[in-house]
Amino acid sequence: MFQDSSNKVSGSVMVVGGGIAGMQSALDLANSGYYVYLVEKSSAIGGLMSQLDKTFPTNDCAM
Repeated sequence: MFQDSSNKVSGSVMVVGGGIAGMQSALDLANSGYYVYLVEKSSAIGGLMSQLDKTFPTNDCAM
């Protein structure tokens, strides 16, 4: 990763884990100008969040 003369970020990063934190990190890095490779070992993203039906502290439905 480096910055060229026009101060535009170039390069790529790999984010390991497709949970909530991994997805948010991938979005933040992509919005900063990096090419992002998101790697997840299972066939679906979402991590443990995808297994919950309620979220803390509001007890909202997570589905």
